[in-house]
Amino acid sequence: MVNAAEAYRRQQILNAPPEQLTLMLYNGCLKFIDEGIHAVDQKNFEEANTSLQKAQRIISEFRLTLNMDYEISHQLLPLYNYIYDRLVEGNLKSDTTKLNEAKGIVSELRDAWVGAMKKARIEKAQGKGGNGYA
Repeated sequence: MVNAAEAYRRQQILNAPPEQLTLMLYNGCLKFIDEGIHAVDQKNFEEANTSLQKAQRIISEFRLTLNMDYEISHQLLPLYNYIYDRLVEGNLKSDTTKLNEAKGIVSELRDAWVGAMKKARIEKAQGKGGNGYA
């Protein structure tokens, strides 16, 4: 049986607009990197591997879903590739320096995404780009 918290979380995901799903993925990636770093520090390499593979899958999803019709996608792809490489290498070598580097880049991307979401909401509210909600 699914508990109430899990059911609520699933409903949030099913009803979230694409921009919110992207934010959830960034936050999830950061959570899994943190879990991986903690597990490496605790010498729990199996748990580290599991968490870091989850972060790698999120970055892979970002790479696969880039729309290359936009210039920004051509800038993001090498960055996602670099993050992925840091995660894999950090996982294989249990190197928290590489994992922290990946975490820092993902944090910056997430923060930029939050800023873009806020800007889009403001523009919509001002009638510049859509349905007028903020």
